[in-house]
Amino acid sequence: MKRVVVFLVASLTAVTALVASASAPVVEFKRAQLRVEVNSTDGDAGFQIDLDHEPWRSVTLRTPDGQKILDVINLGVLRGYGLTELFSESSEPPFTEFPLAQFKKLFPEGDYVLEGVAIDGTLMRSIVTLTHDFPAGPKITAPIADSTVGADELVVRWKSVTRPAGIKIVAYEVLVVSDADPVRVFSVDLPANATSVAVPAEFLLDGDYKVEVLAIEKSGNQTLSEIAFTVG
Repeated sequence: MKRVVVFLVASLTAVTALVASASAPVVEFKRAQLRVEVNSTDGDAGFQIDLDHEPWRSVTLRTPDGQKILDVINLGVLRGYGLTELFSESSEPPFTEFPLAQFKKLFPEGDYVLEGVAIDGTLMRSIVTLTHDFPAGPKITAPIADSTVGADELVVRWKSVTRPAGIKIVAYEVLVVSDADPVRVFSVDLPANATSVAVPAEFLLDGDYKVEVLAIEKSGNQTLSEIAFTVG
């Protein structure tokens, strides 16, 4: 008889949990983005996941055909404490080993479903569209690759990205990264009509640097070009 009682209690508990889950409110993630970043200089691409919400317990991501490709479950103290933001990027094998055409098949265009459970039981669900609208890499015109410039004269310049036909650039991002230890990064977001930015002399010390210019398409996809230069 005791076994029957235990079984009934366990069953009632499970049913109660299912009912509570079914009646839990459903909201969209505060931020839910999928994008592809192409490196036109190195010749590779990465699939990026970027999300944010109030503390959550678990998150899953499904492809347009329903295949689960991400399953994050908090364990231990994190289960009740929760995570908020999550950013990750796939590996980036060179196109010589894994061509862009294969990459597109691996991450097809369409509506991906991002779902999760907050620590208070709220269900999160967002439908995020991934496209294959990849802009061309920006052509950096200054500084000249492998040149040496003075700390008080560094202006990064590039040509507006207009290819391929049909893309719409909504912003540019410029990063200047030192090779020193520890690494230092100057980063700035700029509007779509920008084609240059002056780098503060206070940021620059003598040494080797890399500049990256990213063209960001309306879909969120972005393509970067990079060059190396020296300050001295």
